[in-house]
Amino acid sequence: MGDTLLCGRFELALERPFVMGIVNVTPDSFSDGNAHPDPAAAIRHAHRLLEEGADMLDIGGESTRPGADPVPLQQELDRVLPVVRSLRDCGVPLSVDTFKPEVMRAALEAGADMINDIYGFRRPGAIDVVADSPCGLCVMHMQGEPRTMQQAPQYRDVVAEVQAFLLERVQALVHAGVARARIVLDPGFGFGKTAEQNYLLLRQLGQIDSQGLPWLLGLSRKSMIGHIVGREPSERLAGSIAAALSGLARGARILRVHDVAATLDAIKVWRAAEHGVFS
Repeated sequence: MGDTLLCGRFELALERPFVMGIVNVTPDSFSDGNAHPDPAAAIRHAHRLLEEGADMLDIGGESTRPGADPVPLQQELDRVLPVVRSLRDCGVPLSVDTFKPEVMRAALEAGADMINDIYGFRRPGAIDVVADSPCGLCVMHMQGEPRTMQQAPQYRDVVAEVQAFLLERVQALVHAGVARARIVLDPGFGFGKTAEQNYLLLRQLGQIDSQGLPWLLGLSRKSMIGHIVGREPSERLAGSIAAALSGLARGARILRVHDVAATLDAIKVWRAAEHGVFS
């Protein structure tokens, strides 16, 4: 498994788990919608996550929750770019969660270090934007699109199909000249998958052929957690941590989370118990 991620201005040694803090600049995200709907509030939240110890930040200006409506291009730019510019010198890599090539290009010009694309760089022009940049790339699997993806997700073999999709997208990126050291993979928990399919993917993560590329997992507060614990998103911290540690045990390197401080505490205890690491 890859130990170094080339991520824009940063070269990240992934010998330990990294925690990516979520910064949503949206009024309708499933967990923290309207908590920081404008750039100023999002920047304040980002600094709180940095104080908690976030290794990376993931900035998004368009909700991709199930049933979400698309956001106009200019509105997404107006939400995201001021946050990227303000945080450019915060000392950690900045990821931008977008599938629009125009937003990718503008975000990279503003100082972003990674593009996190729920469409896996399938949209026309997406690969062209990132190929010549040094940015990191998060390639995620999604069946369908956000408005309809949870209506009736169907697979013959969800694990095999997710693996095949991710490896095909990696091949397309490498063919376009993207270095493999710039790529991380995300199985896309909650994106066109039932709760049972999500947990099967998590359980078998260690058996999925990632061709040595690191896993980035987004499990925090998701409906798959609520399916088990029966709680609203804001009350899913314990379940989210349990899922995160399960992912780490199966090879995850980066965890995308809402609750940075609590997740870092859990990781420290997990590493001490599992690996005898006390720092």
